[in-house]
Amino acid sequence: MRRFPDYLGVTAFGVKMGVVLPGDDIIEEVYRVVERCFRDGLIDDGDVICVKENVVARAQNNIVSKDEIAQDLKKKLNLDENSTLGILFPIASRNRFAPILEGFAKVVRTGRVVVQFSYPHDCVGNQLVPEDLDETLNKDLTVDEVTHDELMKIDFKHPATGVNYIKLYTSIIEAGGAKAQIFLSNNPKKILDYNPDGIVVSCIHERFKVLNKIRKVFNNVITLQDILNDPRGRAWSEWGLLGSNVYSNDLIKLAPREAFEVAKKIQRRIQEGIGKKVEVMVYGDGAYLDPATMIYELADPVCSFGHTEGLTKRREGIKFKYFVGMLSAQGRSREEIEKIIESERRKKYEIDDYSMEGTTPRRLSDVVASLADLVSGSADAGTPVVIVKGFFK
Repeated sequence: MRRFPDYLGVTAFGVKMGVVLPGDDIIEEVYRVVERCFRDGLIDDGDVICVKENVVARAQNNIVSKDEIAQDLKKKLNLDENSTLGILFPIASRNRFAPILEGFAKVVRTGRVVVQFSYPHDCVGNQLVPEDLDETLNKDLTVDEVTHDELMKIDFKHPATGVNYIKLYTSIIEAGGAKAQIFLSNNPKKILDYNPDGIVVSCIHERFKVLNKIRKVFNNVITLQDILNDPRGRAWSEWGLLGSNVYSNDLIKLAPREAFEVAKKIQRRIQEGIGKKVEVMVYGDGAYLDPATMIYELADPVCSFGHTEGLTKRREGIKFKYFVGMLSAQGRSREEIEKIIESERRKKYEIDDYSMEGTTPRRLSDVVASLADLVSGSADAGTPVVIVKGFFK
């Protein structure tokens, strides 16, 4: 059996899996991939087996129609066809929120859909209008708003996708028969000026903060996480519509459900099958900022939808370059520096100790998930399983 040499540090590689379809046993599908890697000497104790969330959700048949979204929203907010639906701080996305919006618009076919975007970007950094629009219009958008009529006069296209999301979302709402009113303001309570009958807080990472602000003055409000999150449903996720994605013309894939249990079952199956103790995670988007577009690449609510116990702690450690710099400045030899660093690595420091200088403690699950997402690629490299080695050395 081949083994990775000891001089390698953290190593990650994607593994081709083939097509996973609704109803497949994802535990066995992943095990087959890992067992094949094991036969080639590529699996050791302490490795992390990362499984992309979309293949888990697809195997679970965690797929819903836009009509099912509409039915659940109607029930949760007690809306009818003539109601006014408020949508607060959604993301600008053709494959994530646009299909959800189609489902929402079905609820109020002869009513109104009021969409409030944040300015000048959505909650993950997608640019919606020119950065200096507030100055051009002489407005303070922590208080004021850029109205729908003003927005329709601006033909601003997203710098990466080339899409005018204001016009796209307007067309989606109007195609369903409802009247569209889209505006920009960073004051979440501004949407209440439009007298909505119900509001869906649609941002991702600050949803509870925004929800609490609205609930102080308006009761009929929910988040995306509250829609299709009932375990009694045909398809559901504890994340509701968060982490969902377009599946086909009329279908939307939800985030995987009970992913922590899925991870534990995969871990158990690998232990029983090949005798290796590995960690397992079901990963989504990585958490990183694209320096070219300034988009925060985390449209999922979390990096890891579920993982085994070994990935629950934070990644901490001494700053290697700090010790090299400090010890070399003291005139220590290469051999002395290497010996001291090896000794220091075995010690436990408080996070504010100088030995930890420059080290930001991050959750292991976030770091590994981000690495796995970069390896598998947002465009999907056909490798939904990523093996990470050497992480716990």
